[in-house]
Amino acid sequence: MGVVLLRSVILYLIVIFALRLMGKRQLGELQPGELVITILISNIATLPIENPALPLLPGILPILILVCLEVIMSFFAMKFKRLRKLVSGSPKIVIRDGVILQDTMLELRLTIDDLLMALRNNQIFNPEEVQFAIVETTGAISVYPKAAYRNVTQEDMGIYNKSENPPCVIISDGVLMDKALDSIGKDVAWIGSELEHRQLTIEKTFLAMADENGICIVIEKEGKIKS
Repeated sequence: MGVVLLRSVILYLIVIFALRLMGKRQLGELQPGELVITILISNIATLPIENPALPLLPGILPILILVCLEVIMSFFAMKFKRLRKLVSGSPKIVIRDGVILQDTMLELRLTIDDLLMALRNNQIFNPEEVQFAIVETTGAISVYPKAAYRNVTQEDMGIYNKSENPPCVIISDGVLMDKALDSIGKDVAWIGSELEHRQLTIEKTFLAMADENGICIVIEKEGKIKS
C-alpha cells in the first residue's frame, strides 16, 4: 500500500511538472498535438500505479520523452509557419457577412447545432447578425457581430475616461505580495500605515486589494470588511 501511495505521489508531481512545461492552456484551448500528448501522458502515468511490479523509471521516461518532443515541436512550430499550419491547422471562416458558409462547415464536420450553440454563447441568436464567425485551431468559434448589433462603448458616446489598471491583491490570507505592492508604486511602510489606521496587521488581514490611488478594500480574517 505504501509503495502504491509513494508511486502515485511521484507520478502526480511529474505529470504536473510535465504539463507546466507544456504551458498553461485550458483543456478546451489545446492544439491537436497538445491534446494527444496530454492523453498519452495520463495513460502512461497510470501503468506504474496499477502494476506495482512494473519498475517506476520505465513509467517516467516515456512521459519526459513525450514532453520533450512536444516542447521541441512547439519551438519549431513557432519558427516555421508551414509546420505550424501542418500541425495545428489554420482558422476557418464559417460565417461571412451574415451568410453561413456551408462548404466550410462540411469540411470541418461542424453541425448547425454546434454553430448555433457557439453563437448563443456570444449572446447572438440570429446568424444574420454576424459579420464574421471563425473556427479557431483549438475548435473554439470566435464571433464578430455586425456594427448594428455591437454593444455601445463610451467612445461611441463621446465619453473619454482615463484608463487605469484594475486593483490587485496585495495581501492574501496574511501574506504580503511584494511584487503586487511594487506594481502599484507603494511600499511596505505605506501598507503598514493603512492597516494601522484600520487597527489591523498584515497577519490579521485576510484580503487587501489596492490600485495606484490607494486601498480599495480590506477584509480581516474574522470576515469583517473595512473599506
